[in-house]
Amino acid sequence: MSYVPLTMTDLMLAATLLIINAAISWFFRLQLEKSIAIAVVRMVVQLALIGVVLKFIFAQTSPSWTAMLGLVMIVAAGIEVMTRQTRPARGWQAFGLQTATLFFIGIAVTGLGVGIIIGPDPWYAPRYVLPILGMVLGNTLTGMCLVLDTMTETASRERGAIEARLALGAHRFEAMSNVLHVAMRTGMIPILNAMATTGIVALPGMMTGQILAGVDPVEAAKYQVLIMFLIAGATALGVVCAGVGAIVLLTDDRHRLRLDRIRKKR
Repeated sequence: MSYVPLTMTDLMLAATLLIINAAISWFFRLQLEKSIAIAVVRMVVQLALIGVVLKFIFAQTSPSWTAMLGLVMIVAAGIEVMTRQTRPARGWQAFGLQTATLFFIGIAVTGLGVGIIIGPDPWYAPRYVLPILGMVLGNTLTGMCLVLDTMTETASRERGAIEARLALGAHRFEAMSNVLHVAMRTGMIPILNAMATTGIVALPGMMTGQILAGVDPVEAAKYQVLIMFLIAGATALGVVCAGVGAIVLLTDDRHRLRLDRIRKKR
């Protein structure tokens, strides 16, 4: 069994469902019509471009091309983390810290999944490396964004209590331990919900794609379990690094709270 190719007519027919999004936004005065249109155009253009790029890279099977696109994906993920936050930290340190976190987690987890567990020949096969790296980065940045947003919002709301602990001699990590606890729980919830509902409530995109392409459902389920484990581990690491990094960015070496380092609420 092989996959059924889609025509432009098929895609246009599916796109009519977006009318529902626009109608809901208009009826409830959400004022999201422009955002929906921009998101749709952006998604279509990005997927069309990445489809062409991946087709070229898959044909080359070159570690250089694979690494180059991987770096582009990591930098784009770092930018996305900054833009998704309501009150991101100022300066290049925040961007550098978040991008470095995504780089090391993405390389480590993807290397484990592809280089050690799956073991394709060659080990740098872009058909395996790039899709798995993309799923790892996408889920990790979501967890990181939730942590960072929660940290800045909670620190601003509980500024008095945090500064009181610091004034009494508490270490900055001790003074912000409650904030970190809340933020890390928030960052972990999406992946926990995803694991709890996968297979019963929802069939994930990767598994669905493999089944539509004719892969045996049992084999598709095995790959999906592997991906979920990799994503869960990567998200947990990202949540921890984002939380600790946020404390470093929101305080200084003299253990003072530095809310002036974050931008005003959008």
